[in-house]
Amino acid sequence: MTARTRILVLLTALVLLAGVATASVLHASARAERRNQPQAGGPRVASGTVTLTEPGRLVFRNLAWGPHRDELASVPATDPAGPRTASGVKCLRFYAASGTGVCLQAVHGAVSDTYRALILDAALRERAHYDVPGIPSRARVSPSGHYAAWTAFVGGDSYAGTNFSTRTAIVNTRTGALTPSLEAYRVIKDGRTYRAADVNFWGVTFAADDRTFYATLATKGTTYLVRGDLRARTLTTLHSNVECPSLSPDGTRIAFKKRVKGLPKDAPWHLYVLDLRTLRETPLAEPRSVDDQAVWRDGHTIVYALPGDYGADLYELPADGTGKPLRMDSAAVSPAYIS
Repeated sequence: MTARTRILVLLTALVLLAGVATASVLHASARAERRNQPQAGGPRVASGTVTLTEPGRLVFRNLAWGPHRDELASVPATDPAGPRTASGVKCLRFYAASGTGVCLQAVHGAVSDTYRALILDAALRERAHYDVPGIPSRARVSPSGHYAAWTAFVGGDSYAGTNFSTRTAIVNTRTGALTPSLEAYRVIKDGRTYRAADVNFWGVTFAADDRTFYATLATKGTTYLVRGDLRARTLTTLHSNVECPSLSPDGTRIAFKKRVKGLPKDAPWHLYVLDLRTLRETPLAEPRSVDDQAVWRDGHTIVYALPGDYGADLYELPADGTGKPLRMDSAAVSPAYIS
């Protein structure tokens, strides 16, 4: 092959690669543009007023394609598939309780995105904001509204494997006092202080006493349910193989996802409920792998997200192991019940 031929081959390859890149960019741009257009047969969404104090409402991140995609939206809790009222406030993750909300947002930059946590009042107005060091993953507010927590991936972007790192923060929404990482707390395992370089925490859920919370601790390839104490700044291990805990309204049970042997590595979880008094586990009647932090609709039913045509759909399921999953809403994620 002559030098001229090699140059022609190289130029041809470069042209082909440029064409592929251009086509990919145009395809992504077209898909993004389609997301701004309402889909036929999709949920009806209209602008309006959304508050965190109107009883009987369900507030969530709207994933339906159209001009209100990613905005917090509200529906009657008794009619979750009904018309949606969109707020104009965009969040990647969201939760609310007692008139206080936490909204994890992307801040789009010229080169890359950064992230922040907004503390919202009952009218969805920003009260405070905090930098988030990675991709938002979980968010919770205490029943009183006095504390908020969030988790972000700071290395990796999935809980399915082992090559990831998380950062979980807790803030006092009244004073603004921030704990940037639960790694500042003392871990008590088997009655002794435990230290390890590989500890990760995620998935906070709060009790009603404004002191106790629960979360996931991962270390040495094992996950644990830990009970946190906001005053003593301790985390005590309670039970193994627990991820993304969610405390029941009466404070007696934890809904969680559990890794089950034999499932695919990228979808290894089933839903369970743990009795905190007896530590007895009850498997729930959801055969699919669920990568979400469930929400308790009431003392008998949990709600969670599974992948859907437009990102995710919400399902409900009895918390006692009976029944079967019911899709309650499409194109929605991060639900919070307003009571």
